[in-house]
Amino acid sequence: MKVNVHRPRASRSVVTALSALLLGLVATLITIGSAHAAAGCKVTYGTNDWGGGFTANLGITNLGDPVTSWTLEWDFAGNQQVGQGWSGTFTQSSKHVTVKSLSYNGALATNASTSLGFNGSYSGTNTAPTTFKLNGTTCDGTAGSTPTPTPTPTPTDPGDGGSHAANPFAGGKGYVNPEWSAEAKGDGGTAVANQPTAVWLDRIAAINGVNGGMGLRAHLDAAVSQGAGYAQFVIYDLPGRDCAALASNGELGATDIGRYQSEYIDPIASIMADSKYANLKIITYIEPDSLPNLVTNVSGNTATAACQTMQQNGNYVKGVQYALNKLHAISNVYTYIDAAHHGWLGWDSNFNPAAQLFATVAKGTTAGVNSVDGFVVNTANYSPTTEPYLPVNDQTRQSKWVDWNYYVDESSFGAAFRQQLIADGFSSGIGMVIDTSRNGWGGSSRPTGPSTASDINTQVNAERVDRRPHVGDWCNQSGAGLGARPAAAPATGFDAYAWVKPPGESDGSSSAISNDEGKGFDRMCDPTYGGNALNGNSPSGALANAPLSGHWFSAQFHQLLQNAYPAVS
Repeated sequence: MKVNVHRPRASRSVVTALSALLLGLVATLITIGSAHAAAGCKVTYGTNDWGGGFTANLGITNLGDPVTSWTLEWDFAGNQQVGQGWSGTFTQSSKHVTVKSLSYNGALATNASTSLGFNGSYSGTNTAPTTFKLNGTTCDGTAGSTPTPTPTPTPTDPGDGGSHAANPFAGGKGYVNPEWSAEAKGDGGTAVANQPTAVWLDRIAAINGVNGGMGLRAHLDAAVSQGAGYAQFVIYDLPGRDCAALASNGELGATDIGRYQSEYIDPIASIMADSKYANLKIITYIEPDSLPNLVTNVSGNTATAACQTMQQNGNYVKGVQYALNKLHAISNVYTYIDAAHHGWLGWDSNFNPAAQLFATVAKGTTAGVNSVDGFVVNTANYSPTTEPYLPVNDQTRQSKWVDWNYYVDESSFGAAFRQQLIADGFSSGIGMVIDTSRNGWGGSSRPTGPSTASDINTQVNAERVDRRPHVGDWCNQSGAGLGARPAAAPATGFDAYAWVKPPGESDGSSSAISNDEGKGFDRMCDPTYGGNALNGNSPSGALANAPLSGHWFSAQFHQLLQNAYPAVS
């Protein structure tokens, strides 16, 4: 259901490289005086602990003169050890940690900020460091305060009459879809059948229920009966839907924007606005695959004619804006735009253009950027939340797997992309959501530590927990497992880990199946397929005997249970 695409960086000629080197030397001579200036700074430090391990997220604000590169230092009070880091080059000597900026985030203007983070381990206590230095200057927060752990925003009470909460996932349990739960229990998944999952409204008929199944109102009624604090729905029926894949094509043609508005969004908004649901936080994930396709699949060797059509007629943008206008107007409805994942938008050729497109779309709504509560990454995909053993550095970025990407997991990508979105005009209160439903990658093939191999490709392949043949593989992946269980506020800047794609629901059929749902056959769901430009001409990695997208796939569900990480007990 999720298409992964990227554009590898073009190789440079020797002449270009030498020219760049000379220009760099000149620039260094000119800026050497200011590169390390930092008359004032502020650092925030927050952690998410899981007992012996933790994820740390840091924010740097430069309160002094502009800098062209930065070095951040601190000392741990205990025996904490830095593991995988992102958005910087980490080194540690005893208790002392040094982080150097990367090529893309070294420049910080006065009052500019950037973020970084790492996964760590410890025994005993995990006391947060209180003193940081930026380019040798102690960050005492002049024009700020001494760095302290970043607090999680206090949510509004679930029974608040529908007022808008800082984090809709916090302070209440999530709605458990009884239809999905019954499928899970019937297939040996009793231990996870009580987890909240999103309901996909993938066609007009789904609003009232398909083939005797529950419709939107029935789900909302059930959520109220359960006493749920929030319920999740995927808004997924744009004209010309999923223009770069066939398995999840939809019922509406490229020009059917009028039907999308009047027959799909309007009825959904009308039902959600019913006063009897006012105490329920209704979380909506807006149109997976749509806006990212307008960044990656309209030019070059990954372009498709369908995506070019949707860019030209503007109906993806018009549809998303219409959905935001209608849904944001309901005070207890929360909107999260799909932002693909690190293996789609992580490359520098896609990263900034995507954030700018999202900002442009949001600014074109009635409420502007305030119409968006946050962004969801890894929807219906398999990218790990964290890669604990695979560092991102100048060596690993040259490997075939990393392929010059600055990110290898969703935690690092989501944190960095959030900062870029804020820089492009979104509120500093926006939150990220990671779909962790199928990105656990446990089982016997999961690596247990870093590799000492001398060959970079051998090293990276031994270290990565993501066992797909290629990061561009997206359909019913063999070897995948359930990921982290749904949780609110798992890390600074993240509203939730959520199971947006209900585990056990197929991404697409492994062979052509006639249907009345508008869904085609995509070779990326065929286990015998050798790939195309979208996945580096690699094997598809798909499971055999898969049904249509959204239909129950028993064999996949059994595999997800078997390879769950954390394991299902």
